[in-house]
This record gives sequence, structure tokens and C-alpha cells, in this order.
Amino acid sequence: MKLKTGRFTYLILLCCGLVSACLTGCSSLYEAAGSKTRVGNSGEIKLRYINEFVLPHHLEFQHTTVGGLSGIDYDSQNNIYYLICDDRSHINPARFYKAHILISSKGIDSVIITGVNTLLQQDGTSYPELNINATRTTDPEAMRLNRRTHHLIWTSEGERLLLPKDTVLIDPTINVIDTTGRYVNSISLPQNLKMEIAEHGPRRNGVLEGLTFDDHYRSLYVSMEEPLYQDGPRADLSINHPLIRIYKFNLKTGKHTAQYAYELEPVALPALTDGGEISNGIPDILWLGKDKLMVTERSYSTGRLGTNIKVFLADMKGADNVMGVESLLKTPPAHVLSKKLLVNMDNLGIYIDNIEGATLGPVLPNGHQSVIFVADNNFSTTEKNQFLLFEVLP
Repeated sequence: MKLKTGRFTYLILLCCGLVSACLTGCSSLYEAAGSKTRVGNSGEIKLRYINEFVLPHHLEFQHTTVGGLSGIDYDSQNNIYYLICDDRSHINPARFYKAHILISSKGIDSVIITGVNTLLQQDGTSYPELNINATRTTDPEAMRLNRRTHHLIWTSEGERLLLPKDTVLIDPTINVIDTTGRYVNSISLPQNLKMEIAEHGPRRNGVLEGLTFDDHYRSLYVSMEEPLYQDGPRADLSINHPLIRIYKFNLKTGKHTAQYAYELEPVALPALTDGGEISNGIPDILWLGKDKLMVTERSYSTGRLGTNIKVFLADMKGADNVMGVESLLKTPPAHVLSKKLLVNMDNLGIYIDNIEGATLGPVLPNGHQSVIFVADNNFSTTEKNQFLLFEVLP
């Protein structure tokens, strides 16, 4: 059902109230989603699916179309969710949303969009559409709130288009803004993240998709979605050991301090059309403390509905710093991040759309930590603005 502009209203649901996060006296493996979240002493966790909630297609909010939700982060202190949109100023100016997510003992009851802010450039203007200014456009993908500085950090994948009549090379970026969208700063990227005409550096649409902070907001970790050209091939249907890089930055100095290698799984299923696209990569990462990351892998194959999503607990302890390694294909690291499967969403018995973001949500009424995933519907009528709620089991 199509919704008429400005007619759909969630605000009546505000009277339902918000579930208390019960931040004390809980027996959860985690503390409330914030700067001190940690895995348990055993380093083992389990995820249990609770329910899904889907925002209507073509939902309009303050003269913008809600969709393309590529990242989610929860501000537990103010009970606000930040949702970055990957619209490249094509439908509306590049932007992010603020929302409330109402959770009861049964799961997510509703998602209420409460605000929208334009992502602004250093000169205070919004980002132009690609066909208007190909050198200044952006491709928003990930966003997190720094609870110490109250700034948001977001990434752009950039662009690499090699066309017969034109070539467009736009480097990826890591941007710092305030919570209204105003530019504050940017973080300088290492040379191997620069877009090149030669098959060297990042692949198109396979760049900075995930980001997370450590416990004390001293470090920022940013993950590639797919391997750099020089690091080897993309994931395939058979095991071919594709390696992506996770970059570490010192937030105080802004300096790049380390790179770690992570091995992707094979593509889950073959395409249903000859020559169809197949891929597997990382859309998001999430810090869990004690050098542990929750890593989401997303596999897509042309002709198949939805995606295959696997979530892993990855451990950086003992992994080699490959910052000085030019090619992981020519010089494979002795130690990559170890990983353990937490959940294969294929086993949930529900349709799984294009999952792109993950966040630690509030502590649930039963005392367990929640995890919320969000899907990017690509503004398509055949895809969903899907939110998935899980709980962490001790």
C-alpha cells in the first residue's frame, strides 16, 4: 500500500510510553549499550531471534522519503536511534534520521521516526547528486555516535566509475559531524584506500561499510566490505580465502595506527541467472569488548529474494597488524581474526532483506542485552525497511 505524503502518523504511539532500560540489577552478560559494554568472562555469547518490525514502503517524513537505511546506532542515555540513509542526494539530500524504537516483552512494537538532518559539507551546503557534481557526491554507509564528544562519525564509500566517455574517482571518507549534521572534522585515510583507475585499491561498492568504537572511545575501527584489488579475489561459491581489512584509528590524534585481516565466508548460493552477480562482504561491525567484534556477513546472489546473513563473534587478539603489507595475496598474514558463528539467519524461517546495520539496543525487560539489525530497502517496492530484534543469551 502506498502512503500519501505527510498522511501517515506514528505519533499516536507515543502514548504507549517507552520501555525502561533497567540499567541496574541486571544479570546480563552486557551492561547497558554504551561505552562499557563487554562480553562475559568466558568470551562466549549466543543470539536468539525475537521478532521483526517493518516500516511501510515510501514512508514520508518532513518532505523526505524514509528508506535506504544503511546504519543504526543507539544512544542509550537519550533513548535515540540514529539511522543513516544511503540516498546519494538523488531522492532527497544525503541525510540521517532519528528514531524511537518501542520494545515490550514481545519484541519491537513500533519504530517512530522523530527527526531528519541533512549531512553537510565543510562549506555548510548539502551534498550534490552524482550527475550534478560527480567529484563532490557522497555515498553514506555507516554511522556511530561518540558518546564522549557527542559527535557522529559516518563513512562514505566514494565512487569508482570507469565509463567509455567518462571516469569518476571519488575517494572514500570518514567524517565527523555534530548531531544536527554540521561538519566538524574528517579523518585522513591511508594510501591504500584511495580510488585508482588501475585495479589497485578499493573495488566499487566494496569499501567502508562498517565502523565501531572501542570501550573508551579511544580507537575507531572501520571495515572494508570486500577485499582490496591487491589483496586478492572477491568471495566466490567455493572456498578461496578472501581477506578484507579492518582499519584502526586513534581518535585523539586522528592517526591511522593498524590494519587487521579478516577472512570472509564463501558466497552462500549461486545466482539464478547466467552471469548474475554474486557477492559476500561485511556491512557492519560492532565492538563487544575484550578485543571482540560482532561481524555481520551478507551474501547476495542475483535472482534470489533477500540475502543470506551470518553473524560472527570475531577476536582480534593475536591477529597480525598488516598495516605495512602491500598485498595480502602476495604476503598472507600468519594470523587473521579468529571467528565463531553466532547465528545464520537462514535458519530463522523468515525472509531476511538487505541487512546493513547493527547496534546494541536497550536491556530487555528480562534483563538480557538486545541487538537490533536494520535492512536497506534500496527504495525498492520489492524490499523492506526491516528491523530485527535479538537478545544476547548467557
